[in-house]
Amino acid sequence: MQTNNNINASEANLHAIDYWQVVKNRYGMIILTFLLVVLTAAVITYVMPKMYESKVVVEINPFGTKTDALSVGGNNRMLMTRQFLQTQFSIIKSEETLKKVNEQLKLSRRWGMSEKKTLGVLGGIVNTRQERGTDLIEISVRYGKREDVKLIADQVANSYGQRRTDALDRRRLESITVFKDKRRVQEDKVEDYRTRLYALSKKLQIPYHGKDGKSYAIRDNDASESNRASQAYEEQKRGKDQLESFVSSLNGLNDEDFIVNLLASGRPEGAVLSTDKEQLSNLTLSKTNAISSGLGANHRTIKSLDLSINAVKSRLARSVVNVRKKLSDDLVVYNQNVEKLRIDSDKEVGDLMVSAEEKTRFGKVREDYERELNVLEAIEGAEFQESLGEDLERDPLVFHKNARTPEVEEYVSPNWTLNMALGAVAGLIFGVGIAFALEFMDTSVKSLEDVEKYLQVPVLAVIPRDVGVLHKQAGASPDAEAYRILRTNIEFNRKNPDDNAITVVSGGAGEGKSTTLVNLSYICAQGGYSTLMIDADLRRPRLHTFFDINNTVGLTNYLTTDLMLEDVILQTPVDNLFFMPSGILPADAAGILNSRRMSEMVQDVKQRFDLVLIDSPPILGVSDASVLASEVDLTMIVVQHRKLPRNMLMRVKQAVENVGGTVLGVVLNNVDVRSDSQYQYYTSYYTYYAPSEMDRDKTSANAVETPERAEQNTSKVVDVKDDDLY
Repeated sequence: MQTNNNINASEANLHAIDYWQVVKNRYGMIILTFLLVVLTAAVITYVMPKMYESKVVVEINPFGTKTDALSVGGNNRMLMTRQFLQTQFSIIKSEETLKKVNEQLKLSRRWGMSEKKTLGVLGGIVNTRQERGTDLIEISVRYGKREDVKLIADQVANSYGQRRTDALDRRRLESITVFKDKRRVQEDKVEDYRTRLYALSKKLQIPYHGKDGKSYAIRDNDASESNRASQAYEEQKRGKDQLESFVSSLNGLNDEDFIVNLLASGRPEGAVLSTDKEQLSNLTLSKTNAISSGLGANHRTIKSLDLSINAVKSRLARSVVNVRKKLSDDLVVYNQNVEKLRIDSDKEVGDLMVSAEEKTRFGKVREDYERELNVLEAIEGAEFQESLGEDLERDPLVFHKNARTPEVEEYVSPNWTLNMALGAVAGLIFGVGIAFALEFMDTSVKSLEDVEKYLQVPVLAVIPRDVGVLHKQAGASPDAEAYRILRTNIEFNRKNPDDNAITVVSGGAGEGKSTTLVNLSYICAQGGYSTLMIDADLRRPRLHTFFDINNTVGLTNYLTTDLMLEDVILQTPVDNLFFMPSGILPADAAGILNSRRMSEMVQDVKQRFDLVLIDSPPILGVSDASVLASEVDLTMIVVQHRKLPRNMLMRVKQAVENVGGTVLGVVLNNVDVRSDSQYQYYTSYYTYYAPSEMDRDKTSANAVETPERAEQNTSKVVDVKDDDLY
């Protein structure tokens, strides 16, 4: 299990390295895409029109009165449902509200639009939201004309508030109308029962002191006494009912409303509060005037006024408590007196001898009358509360922040910081996405595994990017180690030591074929090999430019005339390194190369030199390279890293094999070993193991001075006289 976990971790790490490798390989594309997207975002932001915003913050109250005690529904907060605010949002942005805004501001005429189009614009620029954790609503307007945003924001709030006020007035009017109709019907019922009760009471001589404070049907012989008792009872009951109604109207009011209603009633209890109320008003006015004159909150005058105001408020609060208690006590006394007078009146009237049937009948009529009277009182109370609600109704809309006209520089859109940040993020995402897309679609050779998988031949060497011409570089170059690896791999991969004629081909131009041949020749010559370079690229020869040699006489002259090899093979400034230029470019390059003299020349130079390297044109462009591949022993393919598609590389190998050539291996050229992590070990290894200049000179000297190598070199180049070499 532990082993599997280690394998999975290694695979995950490998995938991460591969992804990072793609980013490093395509970093130029990523940066370019990033810059283009950011620049596009900047241009779009620059050309976007400036938008201004103005806001109104309001509190929306549900239908109800300022005091819960006088409201029909109790606590008005219970009227707010979960969907209440969302519903108000829709009403604020509804067509009816926006129509009122358009009518008030005459926007259609100002903007030169039709009403339908104006309403569409308003619907798009008006937004609402609830401030987090509160019941406050923010109405915002965002538009390009900064003078209009304040007007529209204010008018949207006002139009919405007017719609709610109109709806409240309609509801109240409808309610009052309904209550009036019900009250008239109920009054008729009560009057009917009252008439029946009066007639029955008179007939049976049973007195009744009803809720309306009236007595019915008293006996004649006790008329005077009964009238006096009844009058006292009725007078006391009226006083009690008035006090009870007044106390009920004051219940639930705060101290300020309690004082206002008590003073308005004219009751004697209000005299206790009148003086303090007037004094509080005077002190408050004095404080307001002092603040208006410029005095600060910490000024001693303001502080003195605050102390006086607080003292009066405390005195008023205590007085209110005392008045409430007195009214409550008075009501208790009234109730006791009324009950006593009722008992006295009943005693004075006396009990009448009536039958059980008559008493039952009288009691039934009395209950019906009192029931209908209770219903009438409830309707009258509801009607009174509804009419009273016009003064006590809470404001449907309370403004907490008014709109203002923004300054010219206070535009809210475009947001440069946000747009550029989004552009940067999008650019990075697009850049990385394009990089991975290109990597996925890229069928070029990227790794050693690609070469060995598709060509079934070994990779002889990995040549780093930007390697120059070695024989022109001063001192020791670590890049030379890559060619030493190439030289060693050639030695070990050719099956026959006599197969020393090698042509270097590539699929297309510009893959570094000629540079690879020159540097390989230089390294082989340094190692003691007598090496001959032949420029057989009769289309665009380049080898002579590496040594500043004239190529007017060379291979083509030898193949078309009777010149000797000594006439066309030149000594280079590098020991053991010889060169045969291309000569004059012929009209039929393939025909010249595909000749008997060319075959004989190849066999001849193989006997004279340890290593013969022949440069050729691109094999997929012309047939010259195929001809050369058939003439020599081995063919080495140079492939530029991440350039040639895999299927083209397979065609290169097939072209060599179709003419009977043998592919020795592939040189992976121009590899960015610093970027591609899978090649970095080449750089570190050959740099670490590269010999110093002193060691390299000593190694070269030893290689030349070896008796066996010296004898071999002498036998190979015996026919090439030094006097005949350039």
